[in-house]
Amino acid sequence: MTRETRRRESPGEQAVLLVAGLADVAVGTLGSALGVLRGLARRSDAAELVSEAERDLTARGRLVLDRYAAAPPAHLEILARHALAERAGESG
Repeated sequence: MTRETRRRESPGEQAVLLVAGLADVAVGTLGSALGVLRGLARRSDAAELVSEAERDLTARGRLVLDRYAAAPPAHLEILARHALAERAGESG
């Protein structure tokens, strides 16, 4: 270990190091993504791949919206249905 890595960084220095690390990861990821896009552009079926990716992303978007946008069932409504089901079971 070097002397710089042994000493404790201040919170400001640590924040700068974290941001620099995140930026490095983002640049690496962006570079990989651009390489994939260049490879896709060379393919003869690129239009079909883009169309398929669009359908896949649309389907994923619907799933996400259905998962998070749907209101949960009302608590009192669930209790009332449960009570009615119990009463129906007792009388039947």
